[in-house]
Amino acid sequence: MIPFRPERPAQAMPIALATAQKRYLRTLAHNLKPVILVGAKGVTPALLAELRNALEHHELIKVKIAAEDRDERDAWVAELVTAADAALVQRVGNVACLFRPRRKDPGIVLPR
Repeated sequence: MIPFRPERPAQAMPIALATAQKRYLRTLAHNLKPVILVGAKGVTPALLAELRNALEHHELIKVKIAAEDRDERDAWVAELVTAADAALVQRVGNVACLFRPRRKDPGIVLPR
C-alpha cells in the first residue's frame, strides 16, 4: 500500500530577467522612492503581505532595508524575493528594486 502524501502547492517559477530587461527596469526605477521599509524587526508576515500588495499594485518597487550587517541585508533581500515570487532587479547599499508583473493586465512591458 502506498502511503498518503498530500499534494504540495505549486510553486511559481522565479522570474528570470535578461540583461536588457534589467537595464530597462533600472531606468524605470531610477526616480522611484522606496515603498516598503524593512526595520529592526526584519521580515515579518505583515511586511510580506504589504510587499505582495505593493508588487501587485505597482509591479516595480524599491525596498529600503535598515540593517547594519551586509550579510543580514543579503538574507532579508533573498527572503523578500522568494516570498514575493519577484525578481531582484538591482541592489545598491540599503535599497533593493523588485519586479513582479501583475497577474491580470500587466502594466510594464519588458523588451525582449
